Amino acid sequence: MIKIGYPCINNSVACTTNSRFILKNYSRKRFLETTRKNLECLVKILDFNIKNNLLFFRISSDIIPFASHPICKINWRKEFKNIFEQIGNFINKNKIRISMHPDQFVVLNTDNKKILKNSIRELIYHCELLDALNLDETAKVQIHVGGVYGNKDLSIKRFILNYKRLPEIIKRRLVIENDDRNYSVKDCLRIHQEISIPIVFDNLHHEVLNNGEDTQEAMLLCFKSWSKKDGVPMIDYSQQEKGKKPGTHSKTINIRKFKSFIEKVKDLNFDIMLEIKDKEKSALKVVKFLCKF
Repeated sequence: MIKIGYPCINNSVACTTNSRFILKNYSRKRFLETTRKNLECLVKILDFNIKNNLLFFRISSDIIPFASHPICKINWRKEFKNIFEQIGNFINKNKIRISMHPDQFVVLNTDNKKILKNSIRELIYHCELLDALNLDETAKVQIHVGGVYGNKDLSIKRFILNYKRLPEIIKRRLVIENDDRNYSVKDCLRIHQEISIPIVFDNLHHEVLNNGEDTQEAMLLCFKSWSKKDGVPMIDYSQQEKGKKPGTHSKTINIRKFKSFIEKVKDLNFDIMLEIKDKEKSALKVVKFLCKF
């Protein structure tokens, strides 16, 4: 069964998991209050999702404010151990698929040592959060390959080299996706062949940047990069917003277009993260459609 999900924000639930504050206002009290508020909201969102058969969710990177910043000296895994166990038990009991997607400042193929160091710190935080929830390796942390820096071949080699140096806590969860500017499915496969990293297929990115592969062919190539321990392959699905630059996500789902997509790949097994701007509203429409499909 395909699991349908959406990222980070639920506009039907009267709270948010990405409450933040500025760095100069950092204090132990502020950190603990904000983090608890975010985690309590995550409980509410997951409860909403289960009641509506939405079994895939991307947790916001902002859920633990400044977790990867040197200013954070608090052992947040210990402070929130009970609520992590509560959330993790709920996720595992209901077989919810979880992912995270750090912001684009996380770049592993950078030639800047400071950016690389900060990127690794951020990835460790994401993986520690998923570990705190006691989730298995099917819960993934998704990133883009990065920049080209004037030489794609060297940039790919640098990604591979830096990946090999990562701690195991990151390697067991990290996945890459094809993007719409620099790294196509073919480029991602080059990386996979060296380090066996799974590839998340993004349909809209593939429409913008490809090497002539049709959607089904490209999806199959990406799916072969997933091993049994990684779980069912994940894809990002979105649609082009009319009148906007190529790659701009649509405000809401067009079910007719979604139907056309699903009919082409209905024999494949995958989970779908809907990157549509109205979040759970489009996800609910897709769930309703698939029930009749």
